[in-house]
Amino acid sequence: MTQTMTYGHLGRSGLKVSRIGLGTMNFGYTADEQTSCSIMDTAIDAGINFFDTADVYGGVQTPDMAKGYGISEEIIGRWLQRTGQRDRIVLATKVYQPMEVGPNDRGLSAYHIRRACEASLRRLQTDHLDLYQMHHVDRSTPWEEIWQAMEQLVREGKISYVGSSNFAGWDIALAQSAASARHFMGLSSEQSHYNLVQRAVEMEVIPALRSLGIGLLPYSPLSAGLLAGALDASTKGSGPVHPDLESRRGQLQAYEDLCRDIGAKPAEVAIAWLLRNPVVSAAIVGPRTAGELLEDLGAVSVELDDATVEKIDRIWPGPGEAPQAYSW
Repeated sequence: MTQTMTYGHLGRSGLKVSRIGLGTMNFGYTADEQTSCSIMDTAIDAGINFFDTADVYGGVQTPDMAKGYGISEEIIGRWLQRTGQRDRIVLATKVYQPMEVGPNDRGLSAYHIRRACEASLRRLQTDHLDLYQMHHVDRSTPWEEIWQAMEQLVREGKISYVGSSNFAGWDIALAQSAASARHFMGLSSEQSHYNLVQRAVEMEVIPALRSLGIGLLPYSPLSAGLLAGALDASTKGSGPVHPDLESRRGQLQAYEDLCRDIGAKPAEVAIAWLLRNPVVSAAIVGPRTAGELLEDLGAVSVELDDATVEKIDRIWPGPGEAPQAYSW
C-alpha cells in the first residue's frame, strides 16, 4: 500500500519537513554509492523532503583518523547534480567532529565553523545548507563566538537555520539565552538519541525543547534494529541476532505481541510512537537499503490510541520529567 507522507514544522520555524527524515550515516560506510542513490530515489518518490547528513559520515569515526570522512556528503552531492533535486529537499549537515588531524580541525570555534561549512558546501555541490547542526556541544568555545560565526553564515546566505545535536537540556537553554541576547533566532532543532529503549531525553531535554519551541529530531528510532522485529527475525533465522536481544527478550516478546494485536509492524509502531510526541518534528531513519526505508514508511499512517500508548509505556518505561522524576 502506498503511504502518503505527512509534514510538520521544524520546531517553531516556518520550515516544513517530512515526518520521516532520511539519515545518511550509512552512505559510503555500509551502503555503497549505488545503493545510497537508490535509497535517495526511493525517499524522493515517497515524499521525504528532509535529508540529514554530517561532514564526518562515510568513514570510520575515530578521534585521530579522518580517512573516508566526507564520503556521505560527496555521494549526496553527486546525486543532487545528476538528478536536479536540490530544490525539493531540506538539506541538513553537521559540524564539530575532527575532519583532519590539526588542532583547529574540530569543535565549534568560528575558525572551524567557517572552514567546515565551506568544505561541506563543496562536497554537497550546493551554495547553501538549509539546516546547519552542531554535532555536539563544545563547552570550550563561548556562545558569543559560536553565534557570531553562525550569524555570518546566515548573512552570507550559506545557511538558513541552525540546529544542535547531542546537547544536554542546560546546553540548549544557555544557547538560546545567548542567541536571544543577540536578537538571533538560535536553535530550530535538536537531534538526540531517542527511542523506546533509550528515553533519557524525556527527563530534561524534551521539556527544554517544548518550552523554547525547538523541534526534536530523534535518531536511531529503532535502536539499531532492536525495535524492528528483532525477536521474530531471530526465531525465523532471517537476520543477524541483535546483541541486546537476550537481555531484552521479555520486553521484546511483549512488544512484538502488542504490535501483532494492533496489526502493525514493530518498526512502524516504534516510529509512530515518536511522531505522536508534539515536540518531535521528524524521526530520522538510517536505512542500509531502499527496502528498509520502505518498511519504515508505514509509520505515518499508524495511529496509536491512549490505551495502546499506556501498554507500550509499561513495556518500555520512561524516566519521567525532572524534577518530579526524582523529587516532588
